[in-house]
Amino acid sequence: MRGERDGTPDGAVRGGRGAQGAGRRWTSLRVRLIVVFGLVALTAAVSASGIAYWLNREAVLTRTQDAALGDFKQEMQNRAAALPLRPTQEELRHTAELMAQGGGGYSVVLLGERDAGKPIVGVSDPDRFTLRDVPASLRAAVDEEQELTAGNRHSYHVFWLRTNLRGTPYLVGGTRVIGGGPTGYMLKSLEPERQDLASLGWSLGVATLLALLGSALLAQVAATTVLKPVHRLGEAARRLGEGKLDTRLRVSGTDELAELARTFNGAAESLQKKVADMSAREESSRRFVADMSHELRTPMTALTAVTEVLEEEQDSLDPMVAPAVTLVISETRRLNTLVENLMEVTRFDAGTAKLVLDDVDVADQVTACIDARAWLDAVELDAERGIVWRLDPRRLDVILANLIGNALKHGGSPVRVSVRTSGDDLIVRVRDHGPGIPEDVLPHVFDRFYKASASRPRSEGSGLGLSIAMENALVHGGDITAANSPDGDGAVFTLRLPRDGSSAAAGDGEGGDGGAGEGGTGRDGRGNGRGNDGSGDDGERDSGERRARG
Repeated sequence: MRGERDGTPDGAVRGGRGAQGAGRRWTSLRVRLIVVFGLVALTAAVSASGIAYWLNREAVLTRTQDAALGDFKQEMQNRAAALPLRPTQEELRHTAELMAQGGGGYSVVLLGERDAGKPIVGVSDPDRFTLRDVPASLRAAVDEEQELTAGNRHSYHVFWLRTNLRGTPYLVGGTRVIGGGPTGYMLKSLEPERQDLASLGWSLGVATLLALLGSALLAQVAATTVLKPVHRLGEAARRLGEGKLDTRLRVSGTDELAELARTFNGAAESLQKKVADMSAREESSRRFVADMSHELRTPMTALTAVTEVLEEEQDSLDPMVAPAVTLVISETRRLNTLVENLMEVTRFDAGTAKLVLDDVDVADQVTACIDARAWLDAVELDAERGIVWRLDPRRLDVILANLIGNALKHGGSPVRVSVRTSGDDLIVRVRDHGPGIPEDVLPHVFDRFYKASASRPRSEGSGLGLSIAMENALVHGGDITAANSPDGDGAVFTLRLPRDGSSAAAGDGEGGDGGAGEGGTGRDGRGNGRGNDGSGDDGERDSGERRARG
């Protein structure tokens, strides 16, 4: 309740707005952009709508109450002040009705005194407004006489407040006639103003919703503008990772995304150049190894023939010359094996290694490999009979010769070979009882020319046997793994071959020379012939670069 001097309504309702956080983690950049745009637009729209609503509300209510209170004050001066000092109830009622009919749209209650201490009341509309409807606080403020000062020239003022009666908002005001006379109270309904403000609120709410939808559309456009280059960049990076090194982005504009595209193109071009240079050097190296191997094959044929003659005449040679001849024979065989292995590696690198598939009794094949190299006394065979697998018998012989020869040379007797099946896979395990493989060597046992001991850079083998064994397993669609025995007694090499190598053969084609490996070429086409040195690779737990199965 306030006086007319400040005009500020008392008891005004202040609304609060709580913010609720979703707490959800968004992973999509598009969704996050839309959410951020939406929040900004919502905040701006709600703030603008709230301010507009509040300003309009105050303006409407202030205009209505000023007009009503001004008219009521004027009526009090013109009509109530003209009443006698001790009016009758009928006079009060008639005056109240005249004041209410003045066009202000309010009801009036006039309170006078018939005698001292005997109040009488005149009401314009008893069904709408009586003295009981006047709040006690307002009556007390109206009846309180003000002290006259330089800034206050009147002892009584008009006071008002907004209240709700029977669910309807009203403006209640009151004052009294200065110098003696009745006290008047007025009641004006604010229902029309509430309806107008409700319509305004709905309009502002619709405007806020439209602003939110518009911001979502703008966010979608902005996200598309930003994310389309990012998506193209991601696709280009994926193609680049797949090996399509000629992938480039179309650059347009001068913004940060365009600069990013230029940087990507520069990086892709540099990568393509480096890969091309490396491929050219690798191809040159392969060609050199292949050419060297082929060029060495002719003199090696002559040397092999000479060594065979020397070997036949070895018993009749001078004892002083015999050691040198023995060394020449041994080194010539080693050199011949190295040349054959290099040619085999060249075939694998060039992708020309072919499978010649046949139905093979695996137990018989393993027995023939061991027997051909005179390993029967040093190798224990545990093979299930009747296991028939479709594979290249000569390449299987090369794999077995290298694995078993490696175990005999660098492991410890006895060497145990077990043959089992597991689902559609053939599992061949070669286990020795030596010191095992050092943990730092295990990852490199199939690397080409790898030597387990730096103190033995030169050995009888070439360091290619396990590599060739792995390549022969891969060309079948299988693989070889190396590990130490769980009980710490020796190493275990496990060969896994699928039941039918037809799928691998279909990719490679039929026919072709598969190479000997360190175990030597088979003379009867099944890998049963004795190899160059009658054993597998030098097995320095070495071998070649393992190529990924393609």
